[in-house]
This record gives sequence, structure tokens and C-alpha cells, in this order.
Amino acid sequence: QVQLVESGGGLVQAGGSLRLSCAAFGRTFSDYAVGWFRQAPGKGREFISAFAWPDRVTHYADSVKGRFTISMDNAKATVSLQMNRLNPADTAVYYCAGGFKLIDNYDIVQAYTTWGRGTQVTVSS
Repeated sequence: QVQLVESGGGLVQAGGSLRLSCAAFGRTFSDYAVGWFRQAPGKGREFISAFAWPDRVTHYADSVKGRFTISMDNAKATVSLQMNRLNPADTAVYYCAGGFKLIDNYDIVQAYTTWGRGTQVTVSS
């Protein structure tokens, strides 16, 4: 079972950028779909972006399309999320998730079997 650790969160002003990273331990991402989700206070966990498996097609929620970019470094077993033009609505805890040989439902929380502990992103106005 892969273990996931997120990093890169922090406080940024509206219009700024952050880059989140998700590191895999124990295994690489080679057999996993990898997704990013976020959860704002009082709200459910929301799909942001994913690398599908095995074709590695990227997917984005409409709310972040054109602003966020997901990328993968297989050698380092790291998936990153570059977030640009951030706004206060992006404030949330961001989670990385792994779905073992997950070929569908990449945007569904329950489809993923492994989760990191999350990293806080706060965007001030």
C-alpha cells in the first residue's frame, strides 16, 4: 500500500500562486490513479484534478480548469499541483489520493483507497 504525504500549502494573497506536492512512499504511482481533492470548512470533499490510470490522461474540475496544472515525476514518485490565480474560494485543506488501478470514477472520493493527511491552503483577499 502506498503512503502519501502532501506539502507546499500556506498563506497567499489573491492572485498569487502555490505549488503542492504529493510524495509516494512504499510504492510508486505506477499502478495508481492519483487525484487531488480539497475540503473547505463546513463543506464536503471536492474533486480538483486527477491523473487517470493507466493512460495518465489529466482531468480537472471546472472551477480550476485553466488555473491549476497537475504533473507527475515518475522517477521521484511525486505528483504536483501548480495553482495559479488563486482566490479566496480556493481556501481549503488539499488532499492527495491514490486509487489502485482505478480506471474510472477518478472524481469520486469513495473510489480512492489511500489518502494523505492534507495541507492547508489559505488565500487572503
